[in-house]
Amino acid sequence: MIFSRKRAAGRHARDERAAEMPETTEVTEEAPAAPARGPYDVTEAPEGVQRLDLGSLQIPAVPDVEVRVQADQQGVIRQVILVHGRSALQVGVFAAPRSEGIWDEVREEIRQSLLNDGAAVQEVAGEYGTELHARVRSEDGLTDLRFVGIDGPRWMVRAVYQGEAATNPAKAGPLARCLDGLVVDRGAEAKPVREPLPLRLPREAGQQAGPATADAPSTPGGR
Repeated sequence: MIFSRKRAAGRHARDERAAEMPETTEVTEEAPAAPARGPYDVTEAPEGVQRLDLGSLQIPAVPDVEVRVQADQQGVIRQVILVHGRSALQVGVFAAPRSEGIWDEVREEIRQSLLNDGAAVQEVAGEYGTELHARVRSEDGLTDLRFVGIDGPRWMVRAVYQGEAATNPAKAGPLARCLDGLVVDRGAEAKPVREPLPLRLPREAGQQAGPATADAPSTPGGR
């Protein structure tokens, strides 16, 4: 199918500071300003943007970016991969607790898993905070991966760049714009921490074709 960022710690910190204010302090209630960029919670997403609705994730339409999904017979999506030129971006979204983000913990587990598999791994400061840059062995030889995590209110987006965008963030271009414009619809239902949030094919897509397959390698740390 073709369809033509600071970390959420700031959100948690705002909530904590508000709770610590003395009761005698007068507070003028104002609507919180929307983040300058996403991924956005559905309650903060800007209007007037064309997006592909996959349930818990809504992907903005960016020219020349192809959206590939792998889904089962019931239309439940197992993988979402965005492709542009010689680069790809795999995205997933997971449940998180209300009080704190989970990327730091998840990142360390991914790092240990990669090291156990003999991969070269390093932590690098990125636009969203600390990233993981790794070089792993695959059927096609050595593959570079760049793991990015963004904590939001009760969710975490994990994004994995492959190809040119993995080694040179300046090459991410349209894929980075997709990540900046992602919208997460967490829903109100209680979910175990780290459980993948449900993704589904749009109804019209499911009526037009059977399960779609994404032609890309699986990545460490996935579920």
